[in-house]
Amino acid sequence: MKIAVDAMGGDNAPQTVVAGVERARDEFTDLEFILFGKENEIKKYLKNEDRIKIVHTDEEIVMNDEPVRAIRRKKNSSMVLAAKAVKEQQADAFFSCGNTGALLAAGLLIVGRIKGITRPGLLSTMPVLGQTDGAFNLLDSGANAENKPEHLHQYAILGKYYAQRVRGIENPRIGLLNNGTEPHKGSQVTQAAYHLLSADESLNFVGNVEANAILKGVADVVVADGFTGNAVLKAIEGAAGAMVHLLKETIMKSGVVGKLGALLLKSSLSGLKDKMDQSRYGGAVLLGVKAPVVKAHGASDSTAVYYTLRQIHKMLKEEMVPELVSYFAQQEEKKAAQKTEEKND
Repeated sequence: MKIAVDAMGGDNAPQTVVAGVERARDEFTDLEFILFGKENEIKKYLKNEDRIKIVHTDEEIVMNDEPVRAIRRKKNSSMVLAAKAVKEQQADAFFSCGNTGALLAAGLLIVGRIKGITRPGLLSTMPVLGQTDGAFNLLDSGANAENKPEHLHQYAILGKYYAQRVRGIENPRIGLLNNGTEPHKGSQVTQAAYHLLSADESLNFVGNVEANAILKGVADVVVADGFTGNAVLKAIEGAAGAMVHLLKETIMKSGVVGKLGALLLKSSLSGLKDKMDQSRYGGAVLLGVKAPVVKAHGASDSTAVYYTLRQIHKMLKEEMVPELVSYFAQQEEKKAAQKTEEKND
């Protein structure tokens, strides 16, 4: 299994990217990597080249580049070449810590949508409080500003497959993010989506879920339009960061007794910090395209890169994307047969 890596994407590239790649390479003997970027800079941090190939390019997409324009104009950038490697079946998955918009554009325009998927969505994994390894998936977490009810229905299906194959949940609970739990709550889009999800017997739909409950584990997969999902994601990240900062500030102002108490609770506080660290759950996955396309945060360290590559390894090993391709191909065949039947009638 080969992963194409945009080695120049991210705030600390290529150093952290290379370190994360080598850690994943050393752990997973069935993985190979193709690193796209400036060869001299990559080799500066590379300890050994076992199962790692470097493809040199001086061109890169930076964070302030306009996404679609950058993909079309910077054809020899590390991100575009990594995406093309997947399209041309030289690699099985694509990873970057770079410009999110450009990665989404590369996934859609170069890797390509799965037939039958109308609007791919971005899936993020978030922690569930009170559970040691508890987590839930949120999608769409920012790929689309607006969605139709049928898009949310497809997100539920995509999220279900991810939760089953990657997280090992046999019958994941699907929740629809809304401003109330009652079926009639929300916009016209969420009300229509509620009916679609309720009618799909293949889904374990648990109804509407509110934002103040999702961290409590009310659903394994939370479905939302991209605008709302991204706002909730950023709010959770911001609140977690603010709480850590507030806790540190309180301890520093509490005098000797408070500092001694913090010292005694050091291991517990470290566990809390790790629990709220989203990077340990992997990167954001663009679901609905023909291969795993995964984005890690621009400020990712080598550990976050490693966790994301471990996540991609799981997706490839479980053959999640081929299963999605097969499922939606069957759905398209059913639609075509139904149209033919209606026409004959």
